[in-house]
Amino acid sequence: MKTPRLMPDELAAGDFRSLARALSFVENNEDSAAAFLASLAPKNVPVIGITGPPGAGKSTLVQGLATWLSRQGKRVAILAVDPTSPFNFGSLLGDRIRMSALFTDPNIYIRSLATRGSLGGLSARTLEMTDVLRSAGFDLVIVETVGVGQSEIEIAGLADRTVLVLVPESGDEIQHIKSGIMEIAQAFVVNKADREGADLFYNNLLKLVHGAPERVPVFRTIASKNDGLVPLAEWLLQPVNLPVERRALLLTERAWKMIAEKRMRSLDKETLRAEIKKGLRGPDFNLYRLVQHL
Repeated sequence: MKTPRLMPDELAAGDFRSLARALSFVENNEDSAAAFLASLAPKNVPVIGITGPPGAGKSTLVQGLATWLSRQGKRVAILAVDPTSPFNFGSLLGDRIRMSALFTDPNIYIRSLATRGSLGGLSARTLEMTDVLRSAGFDLVIVETVGVGQSEIEIAGLADRTVLVLVPESGDEIQHIKSGIMEIAQAFVVNKADREGADLFYNNLLKLVHGAPERVPVFRTIASKNDGLVPLAEWLLQPVNLPVERRALLLTERAWKMIAEKRMRSLDKETLRAEIKKGLRGPDFNLYRLVQHL
């Protein structure tokens, strides 16, 4: 792929075709992508992470939020991360299908990407692609993760604000705390709040966050009916004033992932699986010797 003919003013002007080329260039990790990223000047655009277990209604919630924000004249970028199959390395990238109502909205840009083997709900390219979006004149960047459980805390190293979406059936909220997911959220959303047990679950969450050092809001929504979305959207638009400690944490996590990914560039999962299959054909295969060799 050739280096895309892109200028900072073209990105800032919001040209979706130029933006798509830039994102593809970065996602495919071309040799000159690092130089291209170094030339960008990401603006102070808040990045919102939407996370939670599968089936919580994250895509429906994001669609409703983006629609309301667009009606307020806000430009919104959505980065939807879909899981990659560990067997055939394919990905459905189905979030854009679920958000089809947004396709014709000129204020909304949707991009899907696969995790490509990452175990934490985020693609290895998510960090860089988010910075490209922050350079493209949007008012808000929303990252929707795949929802894979405990390793979902990776979103804390990317987003300025993390929103955890739960449903009444999520079970014992104490288990969520033990898993570490609830510790990184700046807001909770009880979605599908018209279901049985929603009131009890909501009240229990309020009790849990009552003693937090900083006030953590809890919202109730029925995303499929666009019910309860406005208070959440208004909260997302509030200025994000991150303390130095939080900013240092975010940048450290980003830098760590970038360095780790570059050091692992010479080895991918397909190559690793091929080496293991080759070793299994022999009589004395030893996984530890293979790892040392690689």
